[in-house]
Amino acid sequence: MKKKKVLSSFLALSLSASVLAACSNDSASSDGKNSGGTTKDGKVQLTALITKHPLTQDLKKMKWLEEVEKKAGVEIKWQEVTADWDQKKGALLASGDVPDLIIGPNAITDADYVQYNGLFEDLSDDLDKSLPNVKKMFEAKPETQAIATQLDGKIYGLPKYQRFWPATATRQFINQKWLDNLGLKQPTNWDELYDVLVAFKEKDANGNGDPNDEIPMDFSPTGTGGFGFFQPTVLLGSTGITLGEGSGQGYYVEDGKVKNFFTDERYKDFVKFLNKSYKAGLISKEVFTQDYTKYQSVARGSGDLAKVGYTYGWELTDRFGNQLAPQYTTLAPLKQSADSTAKQSWTYDYNVLNYNVNTVSLSAQSQNKEAAMKFINELYDPKVSMQILFGSIGENIADNGDGSYKVLPPTDSKMDPGTWKWTSTWADNGPMYIADDLKLELGTDMQSVDKQTEPLMGAIDAIDKENDIFPGMFIKYSKEDNSKLALNNTNLMNLAMPKFSQWITKGGIDKEWNAYVKNVEKTGLPENIKIMQKYYDDYKKNQK
Repeated sequence: MKKKKVLSSFLALSLSASVLAACSNDSASSDGKNSGGTTKDGKVQLTALITKHPLTQDLKKMKWLEEVEKKAGVEIKWQEVTADWDQKKGALLASGDVPDLIIGPNAITDADYVQYNGLFEDLSDDLDKSLPNVKKMFEAKPETQAIATQLDGKIYGLPKYQRFWPATATRQFINQKWLDNLGLKQPTNWDELYDVLVAFKEKDANGNGDPNDEIPMDFSPTGTGGFGFFQPTVLLGSTGITLGEGSGQGYYVEDGKVKNFFTDERYKDFVKFLNKSYKAGLISKEVFTQDYTKYQSVARGSGDLAKVGYTYGWELTDRFGNQLAPQYTTLAPLKQSADSTAKQSWTYDYNVLNYNVNTVSLSAQSQNKEAAMKFINELYDPKVSMQILFGSIGENIADNGDGSYKVLPPTDSKMDPGTWKWTSTWADNGPMYIADDLKLELGTDMQSVDKQTEPLMGAIDAIDKENDIFPGMFIKYSKEDNSKLALNNTNLMNLAMPKFSQWITKGGIDKEWNAYVKNVEKTGLPENIKIMQKYYDDYKKNQK
């Protein structure tokens, strides 16, 4: 990335976005308002809200966080949000009374900064004096400054850089043991996948004598605001559509042209395949009602008895647990049909996995801005960032004493490393700067992710990243265009997402398609595509 003032996006969907849409109750230790004042021992009192993974333990138990607060001279009253953030955020921002800090990947979006102008502090003038660690990140990784900087030069939200993650978040997994039990080969196209799923359903694939306890196919909960990771939209790659950064609201690029799959005939074919599978009882009946925690737990089965045949996830032990993981393998991208000539593709998520926008924002009304920025600056110390991602030194990370570190296995041998990480710390949901020169040996799950991604790499490597990937992370829009995009996308999601679940569970897409496409056009989608095409073209020119 050239060191230029390039443009970000409302499109960034991270791993946590799909999780937060679905899960458990909140815990709150403050009313969310600016606090001000000091404690008896002289610490500055701050309030903060964090959007965290539902597995993540209470923040009071995090040793690294306690040490960071102590070093910064602050005491923070935390509000911990694990569900329905989009709904809660609207009321919070509309009140105008927000906590000193709001933390979470794109928790406050560029569109929010526009709509609630003046609510958050511009940090662009504070880098030298108050945020030297952030400045170091900007200098080492100029693209992080680019994705943080608005068109007018202001910085309201700080990004993250976490370095280690692969090119895609989603892998498709199939139970190889079930295939072997039934004498089946791995499917290579949608028709073969359907036949395999039927066999999983009807032939006691797990071999326990009960032919009715298998779930042939399952995918993670879809949110009202669009798609996330671990969802069957990756099958659109079978049709030649290349998803990027989650493509949560349907946008993608094909031969340099911005498009949206919600009105694409290939999307229609995809939905019809899912409806056919659902109607035949091949997809979990709870696929649209379960939360992410339930989605994970079901796939972990009971002991060595697996329940799910074909599904999507991050890594084998993370998805199925240590005991069942050996039964599964990554399935290569599928063709749509045996005679399909479409170029196979896969979702490309490198940017949204290793970077993210607006991971921490500071209230413009904070009575203790300097103390808040001191705390923020500590988060961007690479040694602290390492602990934000993997957990505290001692319990989660070993200090080798020579300037190098090693991620430790879970203290509970029955727990997989991914769950251990998300349980122990903020993980991917935190602001951080994992410097390239930080010497850290990763855990077994991260070491195995690359190997588990190998079956997908042929399709990923073949992606024309110049002409088939929308660089949403690096595009900033004007205030006017940001407002238009946000409003039109809200209208689009309110129409498209309910139709997605309705058509899969009840059918009817053929009958309703033409009227649906006309209604989608009325949401402002053509205007959005026109706006995005202009910014995309300008971005490409600036990179030359």
